[in-house]
Formats: sequence, structure tokens, C-alpha cells
Amino acid sequence: MKQAFLKWLFLFLLFPLQMAMAFEPAIIDQSARFHPQLSTRGMVVSQEVLASTVGADILKQGGNAVDAAVATGFALAVTLPQAGNLGGGGFMLVHLAKENRSLAIDYREMAPALAHRDMFLDEQGSADANLSRFSHKAAGVPGTVAGLLHALDVYGTMTVEQVLAPAIRLAEEGFLISDTLAFSLGQAAGRLRADRASAGYFFRPDGSPMQRGDIWRQADLAATLRQIANQGVAGFYTGKTAELIVAEMKRGGGLITAEDLANYRVLERQPVVGDYRGYRIVSMPPPSSGGVHLVQMLNVLEGWDLHSLGHNSASYLHLLVETMRRAYADRSQYLGDPDFFDVPVEKLIDKSYAARLRDNIDLEAASASADVQPGQLMHEESPQTTHFTVVDRWGNVVSNTYTLNFSYGSGISVAGAGFLLNNEMDDFSAKPGVPNAYGLLGGEANAVHAGKRPLSSMTPSIVLKDGVPILATGSPGGSTIITVVLQNILNVIDFGMNVAEATAAPRIHHQWWPDMLQYEQGISIDTLKLLQNMGHSLNNTPRVLGKVQAISQKSGRQYGVTDSRWPGGGAVAAD
Repeated sequence: MKQAFLKWLFLFLLFPLQMAMAFEPAIIDQSARFHPQLSTRGMVVSQEVLASTVGADILKQGGNAVDAAVATGFALAVTLPQAGNLGGGGFMLVHLAKENRSLAIDYREMAPALAHRDMFLDEQGSADANLSRFSHKAAGVPGTVAGLLHALDVYGTMTVEQVLAPAIRLAEEGFLISDTLAFSLGQAAGRLRADRASAGYFFRPDGSPMQRGDIWRQADLAATLRQIANQGVAGFYTGKTAELIVAEMKRGGGLITAEDLANYRVLERQPVVGDYRGYRIVSMPPPSSGGVHLVQMLNVLEGWDLHSLGHNSASYLHLLVETMRRAYADRSQYLGDPDFFDVPVEKLIDKSYAARLRDNIDLEAASASADVQPGQLMHEESPQTTHFTVVDRWGNVVSNTYTLNFSYGSGISVAGAGFLLNNEMDDFSAKPGVPNAYGLLGGEANAVHAGKRPLSSMTPSIVLKDGVPILATGSPGGSTIITVVLQNILNVIDFGMNVAEATAAPRIHHQWWPDMLQYEQGISIDTLKLLQNMGHSLNNTPRVLGKVQAISQKSGRQYGVTDSRWPGGGAVAAD
């Protein structure tokens, strides 16, 4: 009994909770800070080491970064079920070295045709969180399969069968359950058991939780993957898999129809691009808010000598908070799906607008969020997600973030198909002014509408110097993603850290509302007291902010790091 208790206590202290909105204090392995993995022939970094190994093997076989990224994405759907997925969606940023061109692939979920503005309101007109988060109606039309196959078809060099073979093998033959996965499944057990199909997929035959060392075989998921390998996009969006999805919708009162699946489309968009201290920042455009606000915040911060303030000093963190506060205020009003709302991207990332925001920041005292409103743009606007990064021997780069939204999505699986449904419809504004699960406020720009893609914070990013990628980075973390990526980039550019140091350094987060500064362990208590004296309200419990998966390049070598805030990830070289 004592040994069992000690084991439980060890796991509780070691691993941050994987349920949405629940985090434990950051535990950062300082010994790993100076030892990023090194490669000269390409590398894959992801949140799960088996999937990283799959991608690295593709590079060894002669595949390019896109081939490896697609193989990694499908492998994560098997080995990282809380975030890797077939039933979700995301964004892929690609840099093509030979063409010196960057592009953005939008495979975000879409609202079904039957979706409407008030679909998540109860009879009293109040937002019903359970409906938008834990019901079949919470699911948007999945984009992952279409997005990954689009990237492979247009920019890859290998066949669908080749890149899906490892994922099929992992699902069919099984793999050993790790401590990390066993813990994660245990945290989500209540929601998963509530759905009959999920209970069958994620527990032992006798209904008990899977434990470390168990071999997990997923026959239905393997069959679904095999149909995709044999038929491509049609193997998911029409035929047997589509029929299973529609049947699941009918069984649970969901909205996705066969027509919704057949009509799903991947979009290529122009990345958001900015310049910061001589570096080119390339990131994801709307319907992600990540790239816009990353560039916006860098524009504001460029007006100060951050290095002279000292890393994570009170003066530095004060400027970060005030900049974040203003960017997230703008996010609440100006960001949404650009196919439905005229998002003023160029105005938001204009350096003159950043200068006006900067002029309104008091260097000595905190603003009150109640006094900060979305800016006047005219002078007279997951946490369970997972990110992976790939660089190949030719210098091509993929930075990809995709998600189910919550850990294990809605907790509802498609019976017979072996995968979970997303609950991305909660990323819409169920009602203007009502926060979503991450506390983010939204308005008309992100209201529910048929065919629309919900606003996201996913921020896959690439940093270039003189046209050459020097850093590719991204993170999960819900509303914190943008600020996590921001600090990762600042640590490299302004403070000269290597990629491992930049990833390990403690982080902070502020998102306008709630008016609360969140921080990780490692921020000095004296610094926190100084911030309080400036008027900042602190969250009294340190939390984990993000799980960066990054690769830097210098002199023909790649240095990869997987964030030690959550175990189980891997930076795997193709050498």
C-alpha cells in the first residue's frame, strides 16, 4: 500500500495535469538546458518520441521535411491520443529552401452546414458550456487528414502508403504504454468512460486503466489509417469512415453530415510576416490569431532595449505583460475567419500602430485591463494541442501545430473508426463577451456560422536571418501559445540563448482577461514582489506554460529540443 501511494505521489508531482485548464507547477530539467540534440542531416522534434522516430526514419529514407512531417502527424494520431489526431485540425507552416519561399496550410476544422449563431445558448439565452465542449455538437468538420495529405501531395516526395505505413504498424501491432501516456489516460478517465466507444478504445478489456508496459493495439484505428493509405482523402471523407462519422453524429445528436465531410477544403494562405531586429518572422495568418499578435507584440517590444533590462527582470516582465495585455484586447475584437470577416491584419502589424500602443504603456506601473480596450486602428484592431518541427538535409522546414482542442477532445470517439472527435466549436464565441474554456473573450468576428473556421491561438513560426531559417518553433497551450512562442523567440534573439536554454527558461502569460499575471516556477520571488508593487495581479499558483518543440540551425547543423516540462517527447536526428 505504501509503495503504491509513493508511486502515485511521484507521478502527481512529476507530471502536469493534462485536463484543460488544469496545470501543476512547472518542473524544468535544468540539466538539459545546454544539451540540445545535434544533427547535420535533418531532425524531427515532437511531443512523443515514437512519432519523432517515425519522422526521422522517413528522412533517413530520403524523404523531405514535408514527408517526415506528414508521417509524424499520422503517427501522433496513434501514440499521442490526447492531442495527435485524425478527428481534429490545425496549421502547417512550410519553408521551401530551394525557392526561398514560405507558405501556410490551413486545415482548421469547419463548422457544419447546420451550425448557427445561437446553437450553444440555452432557453434563457446563456451560453451552455457542456453543449459546446462535451457533446457531439461540439465537433467541427475534421481537417487533419485532408491537410496532411494536401501537404504531401503538393510538397512531398513520397507516397501516401510510404508515410502512413509506420502509423498503421504502430496501431496494428501495438506499442508499449509509457508512464506518461498511462498518467494522461488516467487523468481523462472520467470523460472517456462516459462514452461507450471511448471506454472500449482507451481501457483494458475488463475496463481497468491501462498501465505502463501494457501493449496497446488499436485495430479500428489501424483499419481507418489503412483506408486512408489505400484511397487517400476519399478514404476518410467518403466511404466507410465517413459513414461511421455520420452514424456517430446521428447517434449523439451531432451536426456533421456526409455533405459536410465531402465539402471540406484545405486552404493555402500567405503567412503573416514581420521584421524584428534584423530577423524575418514568419507565422500563421488568420483564422489563427497567433501570427498577427506575435508580430504585433514584437513590433511593440522592438522599441525598448530588452537585453539591457535583464532576462526575466521585473522591468522586462512588466513590458511583456503590458504588451500582451494590449494584443489580447485586440484579439477579442478584430480576429476571426478571414473568409467571413475582414481581419485588419496589415493595420494590426503596422509598426506605427505598435508605436502608439507603446506610447501608452507606463514603464513604472501596471495598466488595469478594464481601462485597456481594443486599439483604434485608424490614427484619426490545449490546452491540449501538440506541435512538431521538422528540418531536412536540404534546409526545408515544417512547423506544424494541430489539435483536438481539449485533452482527448470531447472524449467522444467515432465507434468503429477508432479516433476521437474534436470539440473545436467551443473556440467560436458562443455569445459575445462570454469567455471560452481558456478565458478568452470574443465578439462578432468569431461568432458561430456555417462553414466558418473558429479562431485559434496556434502559432507555428519560423525565424529567418538573411533568408535562411535559424529557428522553427511552436507549442501547445491554448490561449498561452502565442506568448510562449513570443518568449521562445525573444530568448534567442534578444538574450542570445541557444534553443535548449530558450526553451527551458521560465515563462509568464497575460491575456487581458482575466486580469491576472500567470507565471512558472523559476521566476524570482523578489521579481514577483516588484511586479505586485507595480500593480500587477498575480496568480498565486505557478503553472506550466506550453511545451515547445523547436529546432535551430547554425553553420549547417540542426539543434533540436523537446520541452522538458512534459516527459515523453523526442528530438530525433536523421544521421
